[in-house]
Amino acid sequence: MAGDLLRSTTPAAAAPSGDQRALPVPPLLVRWSSTRAAWIFGLDVLLVVLFTALSDNGVFASVANAQSLLLSGTQALLLGLGLALLLGAGVFDLSLGANLVLSSVAGAMVMRVVAGTPDAAGRFPNLGAGIVLGVLACLLTGTVFGLINGVLIAYFGINSLIATLGTLGVGSGLALVLTGGSDIAGLPSALQSNFGLRTIAAIPAPALVAVILAVILGLVVRFTRFGLRTQAIGSSRTAAERVGLRVPLRLLVLVTLVGGLAGLAGLVDLARFGSTAIAGHANDALGAVTAAVIGGTQLEGGRISVLGTVWGAALAVILQGGLVIIGVSSAYQLIAVGAVLILAVGLDRLSAVRRATR
Repeated sequence: MAGDLLRSTTPAAAAPSGDQRALPVPPLLVRWSSTRAAWIFGLDVLLVVLFTALSDNGVFASVANAQSLLLSGTQALLLGLGLALLLGAGVFDLSLGANLVLSSVAGAMVMRVVAGTPDAAGRFPNLGAGIVLGVLACLLTGTVFGLINGVLIAYFGINSLIATLGTLGVGSGLALVLTGGSDIAGLPSALQSNFGLRTIAAIPAPALVAVILAVILGLVVRFTRFGLRTQAIGSSRTAAERVGLRVPLRLLVLVTLVGGLAGLAGLVDLARFGSTAIAGHANDALGAVTAAVIGGTQLEGGRISVLGTVWGAALAVILQGGLVIIGVSSAYQLIAVGAVLILAVGLDRLSAVRRATR
């Protein structure tokens, strides 16, 4: 009974007016082509063609540049997927970048302490244990960071924007205190060679991990009660509580899970560069919300588009990478990404108005 009531609260389950059983179902390709994800995918393709034509000798379409874009897009995708899940439940997280940085700092510190001091040949005495414990430190730090956010939001009732703005400051400050404001370098090169810069069939290993996670989350959102109820909370938290959902517990689990994704993004950052990048993630929250909202996830909650988030993350990375290739300064890159975000939010609001007037 509760499950039936819950389904009735979600937009996707709204009963159509009139009997439409006799109407033919359009082919899958036709239905997909009308979605936001399809339009963003088409825009991605157009941008690739444009930047290839504008770049010297078509270098934008080279394998090396494609691999670089995939690596850059890995962190953007991981954070974008996390924010899409949160937005689906009506929660926002400004602290994802700080979580990533603090997780990478914790992982780097553990890795250096456990792996030990390298000898003259560059061999670490406890290489395997150092890498394994460093990886676990990244993931655990991100998860605990998310858990703290979840407790503040779900059980203390603090607005998610305010709560994560506070933890953004705390996390960023802790990273600076622990490192003295300097990046931690000198990590085992095996982390880069075995994961960060490793390719499988010419595809970077971190990118493959992110794609696999996107597929899993897409299936979870589409076919499981967890995904249905997450979107139900975003559609109407009051209605979700009335049908018996333990909303605070579900929010706690969700925000903690997203914290773990940020910790994984911190690990990717370490593995890619072989050091921390404390000052390099100030705009990560902007990139995450750009990916999620451009892809069709609703800002007010109630709808998650995992596939759209994938193409939205690709759009932001292609746009920034293309502007770099053709020599546009970083200031204009930020302007371009911000303008695309504003456009995406505008389209989202227009779609919401149209749905409300039907």
